[in-house]
Amino acid sequence: MPHLTHFIAALTVDLKQAGTEGKAPRVVKLIPAGSFRARDGRPAEVPAWKMDSVQAAILIAAATDRRTRYVIDYEHQTLRSIENGKPAPAAGWFRTLEWRDDGLYAIDVEWTTAAAAMLESDEYGYLSPVFKYDKEGRITGLLHVALTNNPALDELPELSVAALSLLATVSLPPTIQEESMDIAELLEQLRWMLNLPVGATVEDTKAQLQKLIDHLSAGQGTAAASVDLLGMLTGQQQRIATLSATQVDPARFVSVETMRALQEQVAALTAQQQGRVVEDLVTVALSDGRLLPVQEEWARGLGKSNLDALQSYLASAPSIAALSSTQTQGKPPAADPETGLDVDTLAVCSMFGNDPAAVAAAMKE
Repeated sequence: MPHLTHFIAALTVDLKQAGTEGKAPRVVKLIPAGSFRARDGRPAEVPAWKMDSVQAAILIAAATDRRTRYVIDYEHQTLRSIENGKPAPAAGWFRTLEWRDDGLYAIDVEWTTAAAAMLESDEYGYLSPVFKYDKEGRITGLLHVALTNNPALDELPELSVAALSLLATVSLPPTIQEESMDIAELLEQLRWMLNLPVGATVEDTKAQLQKLIDHLSAGQGTAAASVDLLGMLTGQQQRIATLSATQVDPARFVSVETMRALQEQVAALTAQQQGRVVEDLVTVALSDGRLLPVQEEWARGLGKSNLDALQSYLASAPSIAALSSTQTQGKPPAADPETGLDVDTLAVCSMFGNDPAAVAAAMKE
């Protein structure tokens, strides 16, 4: 069985908090709930002592399993007797522990006649429980309790260590020890799983666990069907792996939106470039006589819709020298002496293969 490292300490509690004025109380508070320290600055080994419902359950189970009652003595004489050799008479006894919101209580205290008289006459006002705690500060065992009048009586004499060691050997039964270890280990695992700090209390852990339950159950809590959390996580990991394996590599592929934007940019650039080519072709063809001014609009429309067709036409169109240079040195062109046709008309006849004489005759008619 694993070995547990324990420390031992005594704490002072105000007896009047649990009693009725003028009477010896049957119910007394032994250990407060939560994290706490002694008035003299202890503990030194841990930040604070801790008592919660889980640790209380361990102490209550140990009390139920005990065959003897817990003793309440005077001024820790149970511990001092080894040093001074004097007897350690009991002031009272109790057997049953109970956990309440503010701490751990003894609820069936039976006082001796002498102790009851001293309590009723207010001769004693404080209790000092002696307990064991682990390296985390969690209280793991209750040894005994003393009546005292010194609230600072938290530090026991050095010679009492032997008595404390003797009391500590009366440890929890094996089953209780194993349950204590299991509960502590379970709490530690829950803190890790819920991403809570090491010092998180049982209440903190329960609250965080409830949030997880509410999330998984869609707010129905434990009334909803149970959830296979491990199976759920495994399924999610498999889906993530599948998505990762089928994910498109952005270095090799682009999105549809990006492709459309690129296509629109290419189309715009192509149209712009084609417009410049058409403009250049028409300008050159007009200047060298392959196009007549009346053909300009037609040629531009053809070039925008079918650049290849325009280029093919201009490649085979004859160049009319009369249209590419000034024959009259800037003077109005003279009519042909034979037909009476001007230079432009003669150029049209030449382009379309018409007989200038026939054209002249038709114009006269």
